[in-house]
Amino acid sequence: MALKVALVSESVSSVRGGAETSTSQFLQHLLDQGVHVDLYTQTRLEARERLRVHTIETTGGPKTFQTLRFSSKADQMLADRQYDVVHAITPCLAADVYQPRGGTVPETVERNLAIRQSSASRALKRIANHFNLKQRAMLRLERQLVCRKRPPVVVAISEYVRRQLAHHYRLNGDCIQLIFNGVDYQPCSAEQRRLDRAAVRELYGVAEDQVLALAIAHNFKLKGVAPWLAALRLLRRRHGDKFKTVIIGKTWARPYVQLAHSLGVSDLAMFVGPTQRTHEFFHAADVLVHPTYYDPCSRVVLEAMLCGVPPVTTRFNGAAEVITDGVTGKIIASPENIEDLARAVEHAAAPEIRSQLEQVHDDLVERLSMKRHTVEMIDLYRRIADGTRS
Repeated sequence: MALKVALVSESVSSVRGGAETSTSQFLQHLLDQGVHVDLYTQTRLEARERLRVHTIETTGGPKTFQTLRFSSKADQMLADRQYDVVHAITPCLAADVYQPRGGTVPETVERNLAIRQSSASRALKRIANHFNLKQRAMLRLERQLVCRKRPPVVVAISEYVRRQLAHHYRLNGDCIQLIFNGVDYQPCSAEQRRLDRAAVRELYGVAEDQVLALAIAHNFKLKGVAPWLAALRLLRRRHGDKFKTVIIGKTWARPYVQLAHSLGVSDLAMFVGPTQRTHEFFHAADVLVHPTYYDPCSRVVLEAMLCGVPPVTTRFNGAAEVITDGVTGKIIASPENIEDLARAVEHAAAPEIRSQLEQVHDDLVERLSMKRHTVEMIDLYRRIADGTRS
């Protein structure tokens, strides 16, 4: 008998940030696997086979509390409906499964503090957080959900998120299930990769003997674009114009363009805005630079590895768990150590690193697939429906 699942996610989009894109892909895989899904969301989507959409309106009242109104309305709508499983990505108290795709609320707060460059700035931010009513309410809601007498099964998309749950909420045992993140991967012929590489590098003036370092982010501040530009200055001092970077994202780029100019690397750093053709840029790149302050498990690192591009990222990224440090990419301790970042990019851009990544490609395709992620999630659904959570 087909499972009937309620999926609760405030936003479902294939063109927004990583969590929303992952939810969109996950939803499609659920349908492909024959699961009947009732989706509770603010996003306006068309119903289709095995999918019913319940649009939750949260207009009226302060926008600050939009997520809280969404969660409350979802709880009300779910009170009289029968499902095998209620799977909440946006926290709601009706959940049998809670999957914080963006990581836990307290970890998100802590890591956003880490961006502040001075202890005084961090102290002021902590004071501001104390008066942030939305943040306090979200902290309270998530704690109420995961610490109730019979908590939901909390699905961690990385070991990093599992540690967050243990640290902030003292969760352990069968309350947490690690189901590692996944992405959709479309294989591409060697000829098409070659054509994409030539076209992108010609468009942006990158010679074949230069190293193209790709950065992709929708939040330049959180994902470490400023430290990367500082590291690029170090690389220029050592290697001249050997390293260039293309930076993709929808963040307002002017402050970062000005920063590149002040650092003397404006001719090496190209800001290209958002794009739906990221695979073409992956084919053109020699290394992915993602010195993030916080990522529960970034899709961009997983996608880069599947495209054969060695990544550089930080220990504050769950996706680092699939990198063999120094072999298939590089992991640094902090985005603020500019020297470490520059040396990591030098190391990851070496041809032998790309060669070693290619050797494990087939294993990564299975390990990092959204289909695998979905099948593991459906197995959890069945155990919950049967009354056997562990």
